[in-house]
Amino acid sequence: MKKRKKGPAPPTTGVENFDISGELLGEAARDLQAGRAEAALVLIRQVLKSEPDNAEALNLCGVASFHTGDVAEAVSMLETAISFRPGFADALNNLGNVFKAVQNYGDAEGAYKRALGADPDYMSARYNLGIVLELSGRFADAEGCYRECLERDKDFAPGHFNLGNVLKALGRMEEARRAYRRATALQPGFAEALNNLGTVEMELSNPTDAIHAYRQAIGVNPGFADAHYNLGIALQDGGEHEDAIACYEKALSCDPAHAGAQINTGYALKELGRLDDAARAYHKAIATAPDYDKVRVNLGDIYLRQGKPEDALGLCDEFLEIHPGNISVLAFKAIVLEELGQKDGVGELYDYDRLLGPVIVSAPEGFADLSAFNEALCEHVLGHPSLVQAPATHATRFGRHSGELLVDPKGPMEAFEKMVMQAVDGYRGARPPDPGHPYLATRPEKMSLNVWGVAMDSQGHQLAHIHPSAWLSGVYYPRLPSVIGEDGADHRGWIEFGRAPDDFHALKVPDVKLIRPQEGLLILFPSYFYHRTIPFEADNVRISIAFDVLARD
Repeated sequence: MKKRKKGPAPPTTGVENFDISGELLGEAARDLQAGRAEAALVLIRQVLKSEPDNAEALNLCGVASFHTGDVAEAVSMLETAISFRPGFADALNNLGNVFKAVQNYGDAEGAYKRALGADPDYMSARYNLGIVLELSGRFADAEGCYRECLERDKDFAPGHFNLGNVLKALGRMEEARRAYRRATALQPGFAEALNNLGTVEMELSNPTDAIHAYRQAIGVNPGFADAHYNLGIALQDGGEHEDAIACYEKALSCDPAHAGAQINTGYALKELGRLDDAARAYHKAIATAPDYDKVRVNLGDIYLRQGKPEDALGLCDEFLEIHPGNISVLAFKAIVLEELGQKDGVGELYDYDRLLGPVIVSAPEGFADLSAFNEALCEHVLGHPSLVQAPATHATRFGRHSGELLVDPKGPMEAFEKMVMQAVDGYRGARPPDPGHPYLATRPEKMSLNVWGVAMDSQGHQLAHIHPSAWLSGVYYPRLPSVIGEDGADHRGWIEFGRAPDDFHALKVPDVKLIRPQEGLLILFPSYFYHRTIPFEADNVRISIAFDVLARD
């Protein structure tokens, strides 16, 4: 129920690498670098009156126009500069910066690539291209850009920082930690890198080192709201709720709109048993971030603990009216309906016969049989550089967890991706849109896929959880210990649907659905279905590949 925020946004557009001739343009550049964009424009326009084809003046005019807030004029001036001087790398780079700043990442990428085509050694354009690729979610491609920058300048601290960010996004935590440490060694006052180092240490289950990194970041920048917030999370995870609240209060003093700090204040107050104070904190968070689903769920759980399930249900329905199909609130609504004894409502949400989609797959093209395909998948997961011991922030216990598997080299994951998307198409075809159903009424038309692997050792299991960022989720089993195939009352290693996690104040015992995993079995399910793996003991590893189907613009 706690959300850890990512580090600060990448640098915005600026004045870069001008080769300015002429006294007026030189003075204009100095004005611009001093933040006097309007004054710079006056001088630049004097030059353009007599020299309308002066590419340097047009380039500088584009940047100055951007800093006055005129994006259309900025683009026009920079494109005119490029038309007069094709291959003008500085203007192309600055055009990319403008597009990046207004989140037009496709055109920004094109501009940076044209700049690199004109000058392959232009490190600023390559670094900016990496930022755009990172912002677009293309982390493996961004990694390549940052590594090329670092090949040219191994002491470029921002390059190590951004490399750490994409490695973290790819789940390669050890590598990310090394990158952040290198950034902080090169630039000891790099507060953002210290903060992100702390988040990686938390992922690697090193809370003491994380706390030290956060405190270092705060020492460098006492007004760094995210560092105070993350320090609070680390202290709260260790049971130090009062100290955590003090950190959240500092984060809010730095950034009054920091919804995460307000929400976690409520969570800490709830853990201390101060339910009325927690509810007030959540109401403040709702005022700050009215569209944030987690705060509604947390406030609803307070209502359950206070014996007010009708209020919790009203909170769900009010939010779903504005955000139909919201995964987190649908999951919580099922809990509330169970507490109210409204079995028909629970049955509509957890309609196992209708909404669960188990499929026994066949071997994809290029593999001799299903066993060969499964073995290739297992080798890929077990050898993946992002596979690490699952941190406490994940649902997996006594097991290893990978990062994104749909990154190059994909190997057998390319066939797996096609297999999953075919199964998703089949699932959707068998379950057409239903305006009367709270889940099937809203569904994405464009989709993307996130995939990760889980390797569970002896006593491995997964806590009950949902996938709130997805629409549809699933799991595939390429390797299972023999003990999981045994029938028995304890259902060792089986997957269970429908039971809420222990941190909710749910007193009623729900009706659950248990499915015995089989090698070659793929199960699709709505992402709001709470699910867990029953603990098991075995000498060999249990490998599953999980995935999320996400809505894409």
